[in-house]
Amino acid sequence: MGHKVHPYGFRIGIIKPWLAKWYADRDYATLLQEDMRIRELVARQLSNASVSQVEIERGINHVTVTVHTAKPGIVIGKGGANVEALRTNIGKLTNKKVKLEIKEILQPELDGMLLAQNVAGQLERRIAFRKAIKQSIQRTIKAGAKGVKIQVSGRLGGSEMSRTEWDKEGRIPLGTLRADISYGVVHAHTTYGRIGVKAWVYRGEQLGERPGSARTEPRAPRRGAAPTRTRGNGRSAAARGSAEDESTSAAVEAQATSAEATATSAVTAEATEAPKAAPKPRTSRAKASDKADKADKADKETKSAKASKADATEPAAAEKAPETTAAKPSSADAAPAAESAPDTEPAAAPAPEVGPADESKES
Repeated sequence: MGHKVHPYGFRIGIIKPWLAKWYADRDYATLLQEDMRIRELVARQLSNASVSQVEIERGINHVTVTVHTAKPGIVIGKGGANVEALRTNIGKLTNKKVKLEIKEILQPELDGMLLAQNVAGQLERRIAFRKAIKQSIQRTIKAGAKGVKIQVSGRLGGSEMSRTEWDKEGRIPLGTLRADISYGVVHAHTTYGRIGVKAWVYRGEQLGERPGSARTEPRAPRRGAAPTRTRGNGRSAAARGSAEDESTSAAVEAQATSAEATATSAVTAEATEAPKAAPKPRTSRAKASDKADKADKADKETKSAKASKADATEPAAAEKAPETTAAKPSSADAAPAAESAPDTEPAAAPAPEVGPADESKES
């Protein structure tokens, strides 16, 4: 069987404050009934003012009533007439001084009670329940809610058999204490019976932002703690438990250190085996500069090769020249002919060699 808990009461003292802030020993029942009458009076007199909740705080000689509403103008009235009438009526229920405060709800779409009141009002005006539910859910999600659920139960559509219908969008983590969930229940009074409307609105997570926030640090040990009992072996149960805890913690630490060592070794192995990172892609400008550098280098290499080739040919020509002069005949006719040769002849062109047969002919 399900164990359903009121979402607001489940979170009181953690992320939700108390709606009644007072303390009493003997008059607790009387003051509780007085609070109930005050809340019924405010709900009846401000039924059209979209009242979400009423907070009551009691002092020694005064009662402070805080009304949370989405329509503060209706609560205040023209010239504050409605506020004075409400304060007077509350004063008739108690014999203390009444202080009335009005707080405006800035986002009524995210309030579960106002959402349920809106759906109930549509059902009383004979609007189809599915249409009313879907429109309300879309409006709430658009306002910024992380999840919303609406459930209606009763003679839906005037049917003879009562049933329960619901629709949901988003998530409603009812078991998460830090989840800020607004919840509301309203009854729609129709001609064919009463229809109950429930609404859940999930507005996000919060912790420690409101009065009565959760304790974040461990509690200190009590002063008057009972002494521990000893057993047959002379050691107390607490001592044995602490020894067991120490041994367990030591084993856990050893396992943790071994796991860390294996993890670090695996990481180092992966780092050594990991391939080198791929080079970054070069831009078009860098590519163009590389091409220009290569072209300049090629030009320099070609020029240096030509220069070295020219230097190598000059001594070779100089060596050939004396060889040709030595090979020429030493006759008297050949010498004047060589002397009478014009100076304009190229030095590189050698004279034709003369064999022994030619020498005999000339002689």
